[in-house]
Amino acid sequence: MDFSERIGRRLKLQDLHILMTVAQVGSMGTAARRLNTTQPAVSRTIAELESAVGVRLFDRSPQGVEPTACGRALLHCSATVFDNLRQGVRNIEFLNNPTLGEIRIGTDEPTVAGLLSTMLGRLHRRYPGITVHMAHLGELEQQQRELRERRIDLVIGRLGSNVEGDVETQILYQDSICVVAGSQNRWSSRRRLELSELANEPWGFLPSDSLVGSLVKEAFRERGISLRGAVTGSSHLLLSLLTKGPFLITVPSSVLTYGSNLPPLKILPVELPVPSWSVGIMTLKDRTISPVAQLFLDCAREAVAPPPQQKRTAPRLRTAR
Repeated sequence: MDFSERIGRRLKLQDLHILMTVAQVGSMGTAARRLNTTQPAVSRTIAELESAVGVRLFDRSPQGVEPTACGRALLHCSATVFDNLRQGVRNIEFLNNPTLGEIRIGTDEPTVAGLLSTMLGRLHRRYPGITVHMAHLGELEQQQRELRERRIDLVIGRLGSNVEGDVETQILYQDSICVVAGSQNRWSSRRRLELSELANEPWGFLPSDSLVGSLVKEAFRERGISLRGAVTGSSHLLLSLLTKGPFLITVPSSVLTYGSNLPPLKILPVELPVPSWSVGIMTLKDRTISPVAQLFLDCAREAVAPPPQQKRTAPRLRTAR
């Protein structure tokens, strides 16, 4: 009996489910309680798995169990197996009724305030039965972890420079930071401005723990401009400040291009030394895209596509009046 035949006869989905649960909780006993079975049954399943593949899958200690390198390899395969089965069932449901389905998206706050509202409106008009689950994931490391653990189908947002090799990226457009004021602000009529002229104005920024917010604040520090009295918050909060007083805010240009219900505003002609960045889609390279996820990707590309006979590398800024 060769190896593949032996594995095919002895390896069961339930065994892989037990393997993944033990690895997750780090204890045979805890896994047994979670699975509503006995610890000897769990231990026996792990021992049979180790016998089937011919290697030790866990290191045992008084503190619990820890996957070996071989165990981690099998865990990775197990996650892929269950994910493919889940995707297969979802594909069958979609084929049976193409108007229904669901997708799980990871994204960052500026994308929610801008592009996503346009995309989801387009998706809903065409496929009103599709359910969208959205998770706010600001850090690149967290986004990639959620992808690998199959908790989300894709990520849409800023593409970092240190994307791992198992993650595939598709660039949608280049984004940048704008300095914005209310339409009645005393600076709105100026045709040229230096950042130093605005040093004593009330400012609104994205949170400093976000990448965009940290880049903007670093640019201000390099110019020797104090940020005392500034307000930090979401893009929606910053835009609302424009109607409440003489605030100046910094927001991604995509929020102005794709956002909805914008207050009257003016993009100020001031140079802010913050580099532009790519916005796009991240998916796992070894994961099959579901039909619903493909519909979402199609809507994303359509939403950012330039009009016929027009080429552009950045979003077209729309000033509310």
